[in-house]
Amino acid sequence: MEWADGKIRCCWANPKNERYICYHDEEWGVPAHDDWKLFEMLILECFQAGLSRECVLNKLVIVYKQFAAIRV
Repeated sequence: MEWADGKIRCCWANPKNERYICYHDEEWGVPAHDDWKLFEMLILECFQAGLSRECVLNKLVIVYKQFAAIRV
């Protein structure tokens, strides 16, 4: 669907949440090949169990701080 800014976005993207819009525009559906990015996506999927993606995105800063020292 076309939004007021002229961009085409899915109807599930919340127009009132800037993080969600950025996620939709810059990450959703984009293939990832970097090991660290894939690990991040796996961890976020685990945290999402039972929660909405929007809820997880809103907590991303906290998650990044907690996992900043981890290197796989």
